[in-house]
Amino acid sequence: GCQPGDSLVFHFSGHGDRQIDYDNDEVDGFDEALCPLDHDTEGKIIDDEINATIVRPLPRGAMEGFYIWEDQRKPSFYKGTSGGLAYCFSACDDNQVSADTTAFTKTSTRTGAMTFSFIQAVENEPGLTYGRLLNAMRNAIRDAKAGLRLSGPIATLVNKVFFGSTSQEPQLSSSYTFDIYSKRFVL
Repeated sequence: GCQPGDSLVFHFSGHGDRQIDYDNDEVDGFDEALCPLDHDTEGKIIDDEINATIVRPLPRGAMEGFYIWEDQRKPSFYKGTSGGLAYCFSACDDNQVSADTTAFTKTSTRTGAMTFSFIQAVENEPGLTYGRLLNAMRNAIRDAKAGLRLSGPIATLVNKVFFGSTSQEPQLSSSYTFDIYSKRFVL
């Protein structure tokens, strides 16, 4: 039911996964998926379902913009909107793993690194651009991760177990291109 001029937000803070791409519309051969609380019994929500439900129906004028982006679609599959503009901040790239951590809270309370860094950036820098927001989130996660690194004779093993071999870098996707360093982020 959205119309031109509307601005919509979908937020999911939880776990994700990837699974074999059965309709062959993914370049890497995998669909990304959200894991809601009942995913064990009801299944995961794959990116194709999210696209069909909340991205593709957006009409022209729901948002606007332009920029040169890396195109990760297969040419024969359209995953855009019905003219509207959809943005997606995700916790990491498809080949990375996102983390829950205590690094930001300095307590035993675990929080999603992407969600925490997103909230902090938005609260601390009113009027920031999409590019500045993305960089602030990436820098906060890198800084927190660096602050948790251990040293000593078994540090290499412990760091690999707790931090893995890949880093978590938040990603920005959009149904249309736009200049991320001039367009202001608005909720």
